[in-house]
Parts: sequence; C-alpha cells; structure tokens
Amino acid sequence: MEIEISSCEHLMYVSEIQQEMYDSAQRRGTGIAKRSIEYLSKKISEGNAVVATENGEWVGFCYIETWSHGKFVANSGLIVSPKFRNGGVATQIKHRVFQLSREKYPEAKVFGLTTGLAVMKINSDLGYKPVIYSELTQDEEFWSGCKNCVNYEILMKKERKNCLCTAMLFVPENITKNEAVNDQPKDKYDEISQTGLGYSAQNSPGEFHLAINKNKKNSDEKEGHLSV
Repeated sequence: MEIEISSCEHLMYVSEIQQEMYDSAQRRGTGIAKRSIEYLSKKISEGNAVVATENGEWVGFCYIETWSHGKFVANSGLIVSPKFRNGGVATQIKHRVFQLSREKYPEAKVFGLTTGLAVMKINSDLGYKPVIYSELTQDEEFWSGCKNCVNYEILMKKERKNCLCTAMLFVPENITKNEAVNDQPKDKYDEISQTGLGYSAQNSPGEFHLAINKNKKNSDEKEGHLSV
C-alpha cells in the first residue's frame, strides 16, 4: 500500500471517494454529508490531501482545510474503502495528513470535529486535546459546512456551543512549551532527594536509582491515559 500526497494523478478516484463519504455518513446517521466532485478535485489537484492506494485501487483518503486566514487547519473527510477497513489504514492516513498539515502550516492550530471513537483515539495519540467549541475557528464558512449534517438543528439550538461531535484541538505552542520544560537541566544530586535514601556522592547514577527502588514499598501504580 502506498500513502501519498495527492496530485492530479489521483483524480481518477474522486467519484468513488465522494460516494463512499456520503454512504458512510448515511450509515452512521451522523456527520457531514456529500462534498461536491469539484471541491474534492480541487483539494486533490492542489496537493492538499492524502490518498492511499494499492494495486490501482483507492484505499483511503483525507484532506486539509484552512480557516481564519490560516490560523486553523482541519483534517477532514477521513474515509477508508470498506474493503480495506479494520487494518489500521485510517491511523496511517491520519498520521500522514497531520504531518502534511504541520509541514504546510507549522504555526496553525489543528482541529477536528468527530463522533467516531477511533478517530478520537488517533487524535489523542497525535497530541490533540478535547476542547469546547469556542476554542475552534469562528469562521462562518466553516460552520455553514455543518448545514448538510443531520445534527445541524441540534447545533443551532445550542447556539453553536456544542453538538454530538467532540471537538479536539492540537496547539503547536503547547508542544514547544513542553519541550522547553523537558530540556531544563535537572540536578541529579539534590541534597533533599538524597536525604533518607542512603545516597552518597560516591554512588553511581545506576546505584542511586537502585537505592530508590529498594526504598519503595510494593504498590500497584498505574498511569492514567486519556482515551476519548
């Protein structure tokens, strides 16, 4: 299987992709309805999409949209051909289109609206966090795209503050801040930490960690993990 940035060579698949996007939304009973052939063709020909293929067949697809003058980017229309589902293809495509978004728009916030638990998990692994709708783009054109969704009435009744979709957001500056914190030098030989651990300046770092482990009581410690 090949996962490539789209080009005019992939326009041959646009009709199948468009139809499967519509059919999938109908089966779920949620989500954005049919995108036009013209719209998807433009995304493909401009290199603003990722297309997976195998032996001449289309396998999966996802495209990029920009909003608020490039301040926000959305990875939209993620779809996998029924024949190739349940094999991890969606995860590979999502990772590649996310990478493409970061390459093209490194300063932009990347967001998504979805009802799919699998997509939420992928987003979470990429560094997205669940947010309220007010943290997303307020571009009217973006929200007008929800008009074809079966849940549009719910969205408007709630004054566009929430709906059945979960909003998730990746903020580049948060990654930079975390890296800066992690890069701060740490004092291995902090006197307070040494007290009560039987640590001396002659211990090696490995012996120091061993001393800590020996002084720990057996406990069942598990790290919490966000999975939405």
